[in-house]
Formats: sequence, C-alpha cells, structure tokens
Amino acid sequence: MNSAWRLFLEQQGARFDDHTAQDFGDPSAEIVATREGDTLASLDQFGTLKVSGEDAQTFLQSLLSNDIRTVSPQQAQRSSFNTAKGRMLATFLIWQRDGDYFLQLSRALTAPVQKKLSMYVLRSKVKVSDVSDEFVALGISDALLTAKLGLPESTLATTSSDAAQLIRIGDRRFQLICPADQACAWWQRLRAESGSLHPVGAACWDWQDIHAGIPLVTLATQEQFVPQMANMEVIGGVNFKKGCYPGQEIVARMQYLGKAKRRMYLAHIGGDTLPRPGDTLFSNSPDENAHGLVVNAAPSPDGGFDLLGVLPIASREHNAVHLGSAAGERLDFLPLPYALQ
Repeated sequence: MNSAWRLFLEQQGARFDDHTAQDFGDPSAEIVATREGDTLASLDQFGTLKVSGEDAQTFLQSLLSNDIRTVSPQQAQRSSFNTAKGRMLATFLIWQRDGDYFLQLSRALTAPVQKKLSMYVLRSKVKVSDVSDEFVALGISDALLTAKLGLPESTLATTSSDAAQLIRIGDRRFQLICPADQACAWWQRLRAESGSLHPVGAACWDWQDIHAGIPLVTLATQEQFVPQMANMEVIGGVNFKKGCYPGQEIVARMQYLGKAKRRMYLAHIGGDTLPRPGDTLFSNSPDENAHGLVVNAAPSPDGGFDLLGVLPIASREHNAVHLGSAAGERLDFLPLPYALQ
C-alpha cells in the first residue's frame, strides 16, 4: 500500500496485518460501533485495476458478466470475470472516470487478474494497469454525510468532484475513492464534518458487505462458483442480454434451462477461530456433494462470526450444517436482505 497513507493510519492508531488496517486498537468495540453508529474505514483489502484506451469499453464488454455500457461517471456496477466453464475468477465493483474504467477486487487477485485480462488485449487499444497504490478507498457509514461531493441518491450511483469519486454502496454506506496523496486530507475532513465517524478496521466493512449479501471472490475461492451460486444475478452483477463473454453459455443455461442447485446464504457461528474463505461447510448428509464452502467471514458484534457460504439448497433446507466437520460449529442461518428465486 502507499507508504505515506500507511504512516498516517498508524498515527491514527491503526494496527496492520500485512497491507490491511485490521483495527484501531479495540476491534470488539469497533465492530459494535459498525452496527450501532457511524464509521470510517480504510479499504486496503481491495485492489484496483484501471482499464484504459479507446477500446476499453468493447474489451470489457467481451469479458465480463455485466453490461459495461451501463457504467458511466454517474453509475457504477457489480460484475464478474469468469472462466470458460462459468466459474468466477474475480468479482468487481466497477466505476468510470475520465473515460477509464476502474475495477475493484480482492487485493490478492490484482496481479493474477491483471495478467489474465492482459492476455486478451491482443491488438486492442487497451491497457490494463494495477493502480492499487495510486488510489485510496474509504468506507463510510454515515446517513448524514456532508461532503461537497453531494450524496448519490440510489445504490451504485456516483458523484465526483476534482479527483475524488463517491459511490453509494447501500442505504447509508458509501465508498470515497481519491488519489493517495489526498487521502489524509479526506480522512480528516470527513471526521471533522461528521463529528461522529469512528475509525474502524477493514473487517468491519467486510461484516457490512456480508450482511448485505455481497460476495468477494478471493484466492481461496477462485473458480469455485458460477455467478448464480453466489447470488450475483440477484445483486445486479449479471446481464443475460448482453451477448458473449467467457462462461456465458454456462451462466445462461443455468438461468434459462435449469435451476441453481446451490445458493449463497448468510449465517452466524460461535467459536473463537475466524472461518476462512474456502473452508468446508459440512452437511449432515452421506453425499459429499452436499458440502459447501465459506465465501467470506468476519467477526460479529454479538460474538462469534458471521459468514456467507455457498451450499446446496437441499442442505440448507433439510440438514444441519457445520463448519469443517460434523463436530464443527453449527451454522445458525440469518435472513439475507434480498429474496432468492
């Protein structure tokens, strides 16, 4: 991550794990504040790829699961990059600025996905670059945000001013993306103007994404899920009318000729060990295909952990589900904020 930005966060009390600000000294209080109050987080768990050049739109349209033509300086979108078998290599939050497209993804995937996308460039007038250290994303949970950018009115709507961009992620959640050399000033300004923003670690934003039912593909879960398994079409990450892209036939066939046999669910578990993406979810069924995988997990304000997990629908409906084995912590399922078809 940007060294000046890291130094600034350390001066604010941040404690780091690798490149991510894990907390600001009291992770238990921070996750409670996330549920109950207004918070500010540095989203260093994400990286950013920039796709630029006069063929950028056509290039991305041929590769991603959503219709990139709907992305504009006023509208962001969610999407995925899939294998020919329809398995997701990455999930993205995408926005546009000055004709360039910015793809936010798991930071650990920036290098491999940049390499994979670049293989498709061929003679296209396109450049795929890793700009993760050039920009900072701030996660803001504040219903009364008063920044000069103004508030986008609908989910994934964006507004911009100077070099910064604000994206509405949910009812009271926003991402502010700015050049790294402006991040310190924005952090201080947001805290001063709000008067109540509580600095929190990255896991607090992850917990909010989990409760919003938004999956993040990581190194451990690459090529594990067709988009519908992770509810990507429900959150607007798949367009079924846009035409061809890698895996499109598999994704379309599942939508129109079959039925998803696996879905992503929200659940709570007890215990003292944070589940990891890719951990097995064990179903009390003799069929090994009844098992599932953890997608994402984070500490819960109520103790234990909340997670998103992909499971066979039948296992969710008819069997107890445990983490790791039949002796592991049992999942208590929670309602998602959207309906599954």
